[in-house]
Amino acid sequence: RDELYARIERRVDAMIAAGAAEEVRRAHAAGASETARVALGFEELLEGDVEAMKRRTRNYARRQLTWMRKLPDAEIIDIAGRSPQEVAAAIAGGDSPRGSVNSG
Repeated sequence: RDELYARIERRVDAMIAAGAAEEVRRAHAAGASETARVALGFEELLEGDVEAMKRRTRNYARRQLTWMRKLPDAEIIDIAGRSPQEVAAAIAGGDSPRGSVNSG
């Protein structure tokens, strides 16, 4: 989970650096739909609250993990330090270094 949260932090920081906040402001000014307004991070970025966006994203990821743990045959493949080709091979071969989601 720590690695996941670190990736979320980096991804949000990269989104901000790439202009996500300005994109949200433009969408808001153009009359963004209700669907867009409830998207993860929209309101937070509109208010300029990057930490709230990170927190909401972490909470969403935690809920996803909780949901996956309830799936009896779900498996997580650890992608940390692996190339895309290695991850693809792990998926194709059923290789799960961390075991199933339910294994802890």
